[in-house]
Amino acid sequence: MNKPESSFTAEPVLPAESCRAQLGLILGSADFDATGREHRFLSYVVEEALSGRGDRIKAYTIAVEVFGRGQSFDPQTDPIVRIEAGHLRRALERYYLTSGQRDPILITIPKGGYVPSFARQAETELAPLPAPLVAQPVSERPTLWRTRPRVLAAVLMPLVAIVASLSVWWWWAPSTYTEPARPRVLVQTFDNPGGTQAAGVVASGLKEEIVEQLSKFRDLLVMESAPKPEDASLAPPRFVVAGSVTLSDEAFQLRVRLINRGNGSVIWANTYDGPLKVSVFRDAQKEIAHSVSQNLAQVYGVIFQADEDLDVSNAPDDWVAYGCTLSFYAYRLEMDPERRPAVRTCLEKAVDRFPGYASAWGLLSLVYVDDYRYGVDGRPPASALERAFAAARHAAALDPLNMPARQAKMLALYFDRQIDAALALGEESLKLNPNDTEFLSEYGERLAVSGQWTKGCSMIAGARQLNPGTSADYEAVLALCSYFGGDYAQAANWLKKAPSPMNPIYHLIGAAINGEAGNVAEAHRESEWLQQNFPALVKNLRGQVSMRLARPQDVETILGSLRKAGLVIPD
Repeated sequence: MNKPESSFTAEPVLPAESCRAQLGLILGSADFDATGREHRFLSYVVEEALSGRGDRIKAYTIAVEVFGRGQSFDPQTDPIVRIEAGHLRRALERYYLTSGQRDPILITIPKGGYVPSFARQAETELAPLPAPLVAQPVSERPTLWRTRPRVLAAVLMPLVAIVASLSVWWWWAPSTYTEPARPRVLVQTFDNPGGTQAAGVVASGLKEEIVEQLSKFRDLLVMESAPKPEDASLAPPRFVVAGSVTLSDEAFQLRVRLINRGNGSVIWANTYDGPLKVSVFRDAQKEIAHSVSQNLAQVYGVIFQADEDLDVSNAPDDWVAYGCTLSFYAYRLEMDPERRPAVRTCLEKAVDRFPGYASAWGLLSLVYVDDYRYGVDGRPPASALERAFAAARHAAALDPLNMPARQAKMLALYFDRQIDAALALGEESLKLNPNDTEFLSEYGERLAVSGQWTKGCSMIAGARQLNPGTSADYEAVLALCSYFGGDYAQAANWLKKAPSPMNPIYHLIGAAINGEAGNVAEAHRESEWLQQNFPALVKNLRGQVSMRLARPQDVETILGSLRKAGLVIPD
């Protein structure tokens, strides 16, 4: 294989279309473990080099044109490009060590600069340019729900510290509002380039369906028309859903994009097409609306990603309260117990300042549930469950359709051993918004640990496919799914996908899996970690496992595996 450095020229000797095809392989691979910012970085430098503009690839142009920094950007004082380049180089190295081993072209970013290098790998033939696929995102900024949880945690965890360290005056200043402003999304009427009446009807129907699906996400304010200039009571929307509908005699094509009005950038785009038969199109219209709402509005989706870029310096009061909800989901990515107190405090002060903020009440209830199930001194405090029920009831009273409130109540019912009531609430709530993958995952977990392993595990796996940004807690349950299925190697793999180094339940599951699999060294390592860091929990292992698994036979199975890992559990 040629050295990357020796194969580079500003205009690559390899065919440009083949290099673009290789770029597509990298960006579309799950083994390319990079953030959305790094996706944009790679796309930009490759395209500039292939277009003969390699001399323009400098830290300044990357910062301004890719990262959206201002014209005053100074690469000498702001190392963002250098840092991201290091991350990108490592992501490329990992890709070529995994699924990219047999790719025809090697793309690297040699150290000392940002101009990419292109080289042929071994004795492979150049891949042809791939044919376009239906319903593939064409966003300049790949969505957060395609980013792995470890990367999400690295990006979002600072939110926890930010909202926890805000000035005290903010919290106790009097507020004239009961809830903070929510992200506003304007759904425009889709363009009709052909000007036909049929296309106009289709465009109108699609808009109505998308508005309906987006409105099920209660943390968004969905608008069908922009506020009039004279209406000062309504802030203009930060996000706009726009697009166009094109019809032929037998097919339709819909192009949709989400625009961030703050800087005019397109942060997500997609194309959908299919046959125009009435019976088929009716279902296709609903599926398109489901897809759009899932991509844009779900937790860890495109709008969530855009909001993590907001500048919190001198932020308005209501954004700081909204930032508390973002910090909750950042904490949930790894379920780090050390971060929970800061998130709890932030949400408690948010609902004190904005008593009508239903979502904050619901998320606060979920934090109280976490206080209960992770407990102190190895035992759950009953008062935490009482607080969880109270906060969930308050949230439901404010907004009966609020999904965090329903999720919190479902969890509180489950840990209160009202299993049937919890599952009934989960089934009812999922019908209200089947696009909410966060709730789908949580409901699937309740089904699984209550003994319905096949159905529950299938739900969690489906939710992960739609939104791989789900919590590490769900990865742990998928590990349990494989464990109870007897596939201990796969169970260990699931657990490695989203490690939670400070979460004792993560290590508890690891001890059980390795103990049952006969991995003595790994099992003892997990057991020793638990004994050193959570000795009180180890003394109450039966209670901890019984609290989480509804069926006695499942409890005994886990306890038997923990004994094999070296933990002492009284009969």
